Amino acid sequence: MLLKSEIDLLRAVPLFAGIEPSRLKLIAYTAETVMYRQGQVLCRQGEQGDAAFVLMEGEADVSIAAETGDFVVASLKTGDVVGEIAILCDVPRTATVTAKTPVSALRVRKEAFLQLVRQFPEVAAEVMRGLAERLSHTNAELVRARNLAAGQGGGR
Repeated sequence: MLLKSEIDLLRAVPLFAGIEPSRLKLIAYTAETVMYRQGQVLCRQGEQGDAAFVLMEGEADVSIAAETGDFVVASLKTGDVVGEIAILCDVPRTATVTAKTPVSALRVRKEAFLQLVRQFPEVAAEVMRGLAERLSHTNAELVRARNLAAGQGGGR
């Protein structure tokens, strides 16, 4: 019964929307359902990435460490995917993800995620779309931060 609900939840996630139910069953079967309490860390910046997470329920904050403390760069909600950068680029985690509310997520291991991207071009396209949106948002935030710094720095 739990597998069916996971399949239904996966079907509602844009990343998996184009995949037929039999393939979704395989994803749900190989993924691990994980639960996090409010304030608990899903993954930490700098750690080796061994899985991506699909938020099935709840909200989480994505933050990066700065000299002045952690800086929240994004908020995640049900259906969002996080952790794929470390897997796709084989680099340490680029940010820390912390549950803002209780979170239920599917943890998709690296090899299963990579196989999914290889087998389904629509998944690869959706991953690229999500990454492009995040990059665009980050660029806008950098411009905003630069403008604020220039305004506060005086007229030098």
